[in-house]
Amino acid sequence: MDLLVAMRTFRRVVELQSFNKAGEELGQSNASVSKQVRQLEERLGTVLILRTTRRMSLSETGRGYFAECCRILDELDDLERATSGEAGEINGRLRVNAPLSFGLTVLAPVLARFMKRHPQLKVDMTLDDHVLDVVSEGFDVSIRVRAALADSSLIARRIGDVEQILCAAPDFLATNGTPATLDELRNHDCLIYRLADQPGHWEFEGPDGATSVELQPRFVADNSLMLGAMIKSGLGIGGLPSFIAEPLLESGELIRVLPQHRLARRGIYVVYPTNRLLLPKVKAFAEFLTDALRQVDLSTDSLPR
Repeated sequence: MDLLVAMRTFRRVVELQSFNKAGEELGQSNASVSKQVRQLEERLGTVLILRTTRRMSLSETGRGYFAECCRILDELDDLERATSGEAGEINGRLRVNAPLSFGLTVLAPVLARFMKRHPQLKVDMTLDDHVLDVVSEGFDVSIRVRAALADSSLIARRIGDVEQILCAAPDFLATNGTPATLDELRNHDCLIYRLADQPGHWEFEGPDGATSVELQPRFVADNSLMLGAMIKSGLGIGGLPSFIAEPLLESGELIRVLPQHRLARRGIYVVYPTNRLLLPKVKAFAEFLTDALRQVDLSTDSLPR
C-alpha cells in the first residue's frame, strides 16, 4: 500500500461523502477505493469510516485523522509548489489564526479583497483570542495583537500598532463622576481584558512618565467585543482597542476617560513557523495585510478627547 496515495483517497472519500464519486474522480474502481481505505484502517489498527447501506460517517478517531491527513497533504503540496516551477503562484490552502475581535472588526472587511485577487487560494480562518500554538495547530500564519511577544522559534513581523483607549458610557460617568487622576480609578468599577499581558494592571504613559495602576475589577472577559458591550451598557470604565472604541466614541455612546494618560500600545504581528517562510501564499498574505493596515487608522490622534 502506498500510504500517501491511500491518504489522498481517504480524503476524497470523506470530502465527497462517497466511495463511488471518489473513484470516478480518481479514475479508480469502487473496489479499489474501498480496498485502499480498508488497508489504511488495518495499518492504523482502527476504524476510520463507519459504513451502512445508506450512509457513511467518520468515527471519532476518523475525524481526528482526517483533519491531520488534510494538514499533512496540504503541507506536502505547498512544499512541492514552493520548490518547483509553481513557486510564484498563489494557490493551495492558507490556514490563518487571528484574535476574534480583530478578525471581525479589521480583517473581515479586507479579506475578501485578498481572496478575489488570488482566486486559486482557499483560506481556513480560526478566530480565537487565546494565543494558539501555531506549529501544533498547523497554522500557516497567526496574527497577534500584543504589547510584546514571548521569545520563540517562530518568525514574527510587526506590521502595525493599536492604541488602547480608556473609556466609559456617558450614563456611568454622570452617575459616578469622571475620574480626574489615575488614583481615582481605584474608586470606580473597572472592566478588564483577561488575556492582556498584565491582566489586573493598567500601564499608562502620561505627563509624569510611566505609571502602573492595580485594579480590583468588577467584570473580566477574554474578548474585547464583549468588553465593549459591557462598557457601553454603563457597567464601568474599561480599555478598548481603537478599532472597537473609535466608532463608539464618534457616535457619543462612549466618552474617553483621562485622555492625558495613554494605555500601553499593542503591536500587530504576523507570526509564522520557519518552514512556511518560502511559501508564496504566506508572503502574499503578510504583504497584503501590511498594506491594508496602512489604509486603516488605528491611532488615537483623530479620536475625541
